[in-house]
Amino acid sequence: MDCLFCKMAAGEIPVNEVYQDQQVLAFHDIDPQAPTHFLVIPKKHIASPADLTEEDAALVGHIFAVIAKLAKELGLENGYRVVTNSGKDAGQSVHHLHFHVLAERSLAWPPG
Repeated sequence: MDCLFCKMAAGEIPVNEVYQDQQVLAFHDIDPQAPTHFLVIPKKHIASPADLTEEDAALVGHIFAVIAKLAKELGLENGYRVVTNSGKDAGQSVHHLHFHVLAERSLAWPPG
């Protein structure tokens, strides 16, 4: 498979790792949009949020539990934003499910 994030999850492409377990990999974004900006990806290839099924519920729950754990460890008590994009119009550029975690600056609403 020619998926950038699958190659990262497999260790074929180095990342600035924040966390890793059997199901997920978290790493710093190469083009950060906030002082803290990391991505959390499942190691299982899922192209986008639109491809999630009920069978992925435990995996998605685990991803959010990892995000909460990392936020505590990184001292993000003032808040953080979790963003995932689905499709071209939403700005999805890598077709592997991923969650951006942004923090340590004021984030406008609505986004975009």
